[in-house]
Amino acid sequence: MKILFAAAEVAPFSKAGGLADVVGSLPKYIENDAEIAIFTPLHGLIDVNKWGIKELENSSLWLTFNGMGHKFRLFMCKLPGTDINVFFVHNDWYFSCFKDVYPKWLDPKYEHERYIAFSLATMEYAKLLNFRADIIHANDWHTAMIPVYLHSNYRFDDYWKNTKCVFEIHNLAYQGVWFEDVLDFANMRKDIVYNEWGVEHYGKVNWMKGAINYSDKVIAVSPTYAKEILTGEYGEGMDYTLRMNQGKLVGILNGIDYDIFNPKTDKNIVKRYDVKSVKYKEENKKKVCEEFGLTYNPDRPMFAMVSRLVGQKGIDLIRQCERELKSLNADFIFLGSGEKDYENLLIWLSNNSSNIRAYIGYRGDLANQIYAGCDFYLMPSKFEPCGLSQLIAMRYGSLPVVRATGGLEDTVTGYPLNDSTGFKFWGYSGWDMMQAIYCSLSVYQDKYTFNAMRKSAMEADFSWGRSSAVYLNMYKELTSM
Repeated sequence: MKILFAAAEVAPFSKAGGLADVVGSLPKYIENDAEIAIFTPLHGLIDVNKWGIKELENSSLWLTFNGMGHKFRLFMCKLPGTDINVFFVHNDWYFSCFKDVYPKWLDPKYEHERYIAFSLATMEYAKLLNFRADIIHANDWHTAMIPVYLHSNYRFDDYWKNTKCVFEIHNLAYQGVWFEDVLDFANMRKDIVYNEWGVEHYGKVNWMKGAINYSDKVIAVSPTYAKEILTGEYGEGMDYTLRMNQGKLVGILNGIDYDIFNPKTDKNIVKRYDVKSVKYKEENKKKVCEEFGLTYNPDRPMFAMVSRLVGQKGIDLIRQCERELKSLNADFIFLGSGEKDYENLLIWLSNNSSNIRAYIGYRGDLANQIYAGCDFYLMPSKFEPCGLSQLIAMRYGSLPVVRATGGLEDTVTGYPLNDSTGFKFWGYSGWDMMQAIYCSLSVYQDKYTFNAMRKSAMEADFSWGRSSAVYLNMYKELTSM
């Protein structure tokens, strides 16, 4: 069985969110059961020397868009620790010129052109490499063009006639919507795809709708999210289309790579530990306090949040409760970047309180140090397809305080249930979040209960070993159809 993964980002080469972790980890766990190729753009931020990325011989490929020829080149290396080939599609006009995976302030039409070009180049390079995939696994709107291409431009191409397509929704909020003239750029026939059973959605092209309609399986990244997106509240205007395709929709909980996220081996933290030596977390807490200019106090709990600063992540609730947070006998650490309004809020709180600190930007080493040093991990998300941060936090013995939505509902066992691993609240309001925080502070004073919850969190199994078996069974089912 041959499986082709296509994604805008792949860890450890490029990363902006959880998508990169999924595509960089899942293939490792099915490597023995399938021949795998991963395709991703060669973004300008990728260090080709660090990863040993080399250009393939005679890799030049010319594709025409809007009457203009575009030259592509193909680079390759192995996914670290595996024998899996990762192919990087190079283009000076669309990818190598940026030092970000998703550059800000781009013209939306240009953003669509970038990923149309990448998707078509991926299909053509697969043919040139003679990688006749049994399954193409596309991810989010950036590669949603691939199942549409399979249905249109390649529908009579013998090379792809037996290929099945899986489309994975990591976040339904970003659907890839533009005017219909983008189909002219993509060289797609409108009479085939531009209709309500294809990519047309309220008079515009919606790439995610096309992928949902044309794929053989649609994956949501947690069972609860798979149910939520069928409703008007969480469906982002796509709930009707999803209900029409409900028979091929499946929710599969994502995992994390315990070889990477492991406090016993993590080189980014000041003191390594495991469930039997969790007392050393305090050394990491001291380091975080030092990094952020806080006074260390072993009896004072630390809450942390490592996140993109966007509306989805519940930053509005922080704003609602800023007075309460500033008055608590606890420290709050924030790490992330995103919308200026939220960045400015956290900067203001950091400058005008004694217990709140923020780092605007992202540093992977600092993120791991925060996971290792905090006592509680805050995720008050408005919605959360799966969420990997709470899984990482639990692995590092930091108890999540989460809103029970999507993958957070599926992964966190709320206090005071047996084997509790964190704290939950349900209503999307600052008042509800504060009740969960107050509860966590109360438990922090009860060291017996707190340590028992920390042990349960660190021993919870959310490894890819479990989730990958579900993916593999789905792939086998599709290839037998």
